[in-house]
Amino acid sequence: MRYADLWPLYAKYWDAMVIKPSRVMEFTREAEFAIEHKEIYQRISDGSLSKVPWAMIACLHRRESDANFNTYLGNGQLLSHVTTVVPKGRGPFTGPDAFVDGGIDAIHQEGWGAIVDWRVEKILYYMLLFNGVGTEPHTPSSYIWGGTNIQKPGKWIEDHVYNPYVWDPQPGCAPLLWMISTHDSSFVITRETP
Repeated sequence: MRYADLWPLYAKYWDAMVIKPSRVMEFTREAEFAIEHKEIYQRISDGSLSKVPWAMIACLHRRESDANFNTYLGNGQLLSHVTTVVPKGRGPFTGPDAFVDGGIDAIHQEGWGAIVDWRVEKILYYMLLFNGVGTEPHTPSSYIWGGTNIQKPGKWIEDHVYNPYVWDPQPGCAPLLWMISTHDSSFVITRETP
């Protein structure tokens, strides 16, 4: 799926997105956690060729491993072992900078080095690619929209296995990204223009 085909839909979803009232406090806590650990995420951003936004990295970290700093950013597996799920064969990463080193590796694995701007629609698109495509544009990805009025049933339950009936309880990247932007004025949302 090409970015040019998806971004108008994501712009529409972003404008219509409302966090479910029962989950506002959860997203607030997760945004505060991300901001408290901003320096770590910024180190990964600084180590990436395209300066992937630190808030994007924080959202991926939350989604992949519930923000566990002992895990590989690319899939949530332990840093101390070679990864066995996509991306396979990464690591191990050890030492005091293991999470940062693993995070930079995960970003490089995605091939995001040529991206020159990070508008919110593009951030959401690349987070979708990070998780895996297959549901869009027919069903909004729970990875992106979980916890909002946009979310529908469906979840990737393991590599290459999508279940259209599972309700994904994890926090979506879009509402977390939005919540981070409301709590940290240094992270500025920019929009795509038609």
